[in-house]
Amino acid sequence: MSGVIKRLSPGEFLDPEISAPVIDVRSPGEFAYGHIPGAVNIPLFDDRQRAEVGTLYKAEGNLKAVLRGIDLAAPEMSAKLLKALSLAGNGPLRLYCWRGGMRSEAMAWLFSLGGTNCMLLRGGYKAYRNHILDDLGRERRYIILGGLTGSGKTHILRSLSSSGEQVTDLEGLASHRGSAFGALGQAPQPSSEHFANMLFDDLRAKRLEDPVWLEDESRNIGTVFMPDNFFSRMQAAPVIALMMSIDTRLPRLVQEYASFPGEQIIASVMKISKRLGGDKTKLALDAVRSGDFAAAIRVTLEYYDKSYNYGLSKRASGQVIYVDTDTDDISVNTARVREAAASLS
Repeated sequence: MSGVIKRLSPGEFLDPEISAPVIDVRSPGEFAYGHIPGAVNIPLFDDRQRAEVGTLYKAEGNLKAVLRGIDLAAPEMSAKLLKALSLAGNGPLRLYCWRGGMRSEAMAWLFSLGGTNCMLLRGGYKAYRNHILDDLGRERRYIILGGLTGSGKTHILRSLSSSGEQVTDLEGLASHRGSAFGALGQAPQPSSEHFANMLFDDLRAKRLEDPVWLEDESRNIGTVFMPDNFFSRMQAAPVIALMMSIDTRLPRLVQEYASFPGEQIIASVMKISKRLGGDKTKLALDAVRSGDFAAAIRVTLEYYDKSYNYGLSKRASGQVIYVDTDTDDISVNTARVREAAASLS
């Protein structure tokens, strides 16, 4: 008995009440660049086959492309069906391709032959992207945790999260800590597209009635660029800026970065060499080569502090609450940040 095929809007397809596995039937290359978080890739065509069918479609039309596509996909159809059935169990599947057209329809037909009910994403991944980008621009209550480089903001956000506050870890999603040194020790970064997909997935699980804490970031985190409408919301949100001296911040930064190979530190310094200037770049590089990481970090902190303070000065009047502290104790600074946040309401 064949399964039933239904078509759902992006909102219906993403309904958290639906527990059916999500299958992305696009090529592996498309999937790797960006996909619905949690989806499993069962491609109709591999990257080479997709390119061949696409070229044939442009050169000789739809029928020739369809016939060639059938020839290419046929030998693997049974394996694809078995994989889908193992994922479905006795339940339904959700499927999507790029536009919700021939590829997802073909795979839904195949899976339905195995008795599986299929829900297709109307408009495909393209419609999903439009849906999530609109959602990321919606009005939410954000609180931005700012502060000078090395002030332990990530640790404070984790502390807030463990006490029940809603926190979205932008740097964790981007696999980057935000500075020229931010890629050290991190996994490869996602595409900006997939970052937005993960960001939407994170935020939609949050309570709308309560604020979400975010770390203050520039428009890009390493190679990842945040969606424009989401970044605009961040820029308009209140900022709690934790301020502490360089001497207070140095021990944490030395501990975090001194374990990395010197050549990686040097490469990171070179990324900002034009902004540091020749003399300060030389000071920092000489310090790294001599093993004096504290001196090297001090040079770069002076640059980052100046840049960050300038950015804060451009915020609207009253938007920034400055929290001065003389300690890098996370519990103490979390309490001070929480106290400042209470004044917002």
